[in-house]
Amino acid sequence: QVQLVESGGGLVQAGGSLRLSCAASGPTFAFYAMGWFRQSPGKEREFVAAISRYGSSTSYADSVKGRFTISRDNAKNTVYLRMNSLKPEDTAVYYCAAKWTQTYGTSYGSSDAYNHWGQGTQVTVSS
Repeated sequence: QVQLVESGGGLVQAGGSLRLSCAASGPTFAFYAMGWFRQSPGKEREFVAAISRYGSSTSYADSVKGRFTISRDNAKNTVYLRMNSLKPEDTAVYYCAAKWTQTYGTSYGSSDAYNHWGQGTQVTVSS
């Protein structure tokens, strides 16, 4: 069973950048499609970005398209979320998630698809 640990969150001014990392345990990371989700107080968890097993497919929420980039390094068992041009409304706890799949080229945008979650990392964007 894969375990996920996020890092890289913090406090940043509007317009700034952060890169989140999610390190996965175990030798089978390449069998997992990965996703990033976020949740802010009083709101439901929402999809941010997803990537297929080998990175051939990515998908993004409309709210982050053109600003955020998801990537992965299977040799390092790590998925990344590069966040540029951050806005106060990006403030949230960011979670990474993993879905075991035999499908190579699919990224998954629904939280229901994922069965492994990290503990989250706080991102706060000040105005």
